[in-house]
Amino acid sequence: MIAILKKELNSFFSSPIGYLVVGVYLIINGLFLWFFKGDFNILHAGFSDLNSYFFLAPWIFIFLIPAITMRSFSDELSTGTIEILKTKPLTSWQLVLGKFYGSLILVILALIPTLIYVYSIYQLGNPIGNIEFGTTIGSFLGLVFLASSYTAIGIFCSSTSKNQIVSFIIAVCITFFFYFGFESIATLFSSGATTFFIQNLGMSEHYNSISKGVVDTRDLIYFASVTFFFLALTNYSIQNEK
Repeated sequence: MIAILKKELNSFFSSPIGYLVVGVYLIINGLFLWFFKGDFNILHAGFSDLNSYFFLAPWIFIFLIPAITMRSFSDELSTGTIEILKTKPLTSWQLVLGKFYGSLILVILALIPTLIYVYSIYQLGNPIGNIEFGTTIGSFLGLVFLASSYTAIGIFCSSTSKNQIVSFIIAVCITFFFYFGFESIATLFSSGATTFFIQNLGMSEHYNSISKGVVDTRDLIYFASVTFFFLALTNYSIQNEK
């Protein structure tokens, strides 16, 4: 698994892909949060918090993470190197996890520079230091768990097609549905219990819960379950690939 992980990271950073992903993520966030006038601009909001960033980031991830993962298995399937990998002393799970962790680490590397936003808000607060560290830490933790689930979905979609663009589109659709689809469906029901149940099937409900600064085991179990479910589907897909 470590060999696959290193191979993935080397492929990201030996080409412009890794730098481009990190750069695009930082540029988009920077423009919306600090330069463009609008509801997302932190300087115009009048509050010393990062709510705009934590609202915007999951939507950027819907496109960014599938762009990272679309080549994970699609490239191997199209070139036929998947057969070579299967002859190596690796289990299918080690192969899947190596690909998964390689992509997830790249996403986390894109998140790390945004910690400077915390310092900026800390200094801009009135008085200085007027920032809710509990909700901020919870929100960053929520982003990591959200990224983990998105990455697992992207890896799975990559294992279903030899075409990277097809994998990308499928991953965008599935991640969008899991993040926003269930919440939209819930509004169609008048029953409170039904609405609550359907909302809890979606990622946004659990992400927003963690973002409040209270780490509930139910939210952690949800993200871990979604991640494992799609990784298991990927493992099954790879084992049955012909």
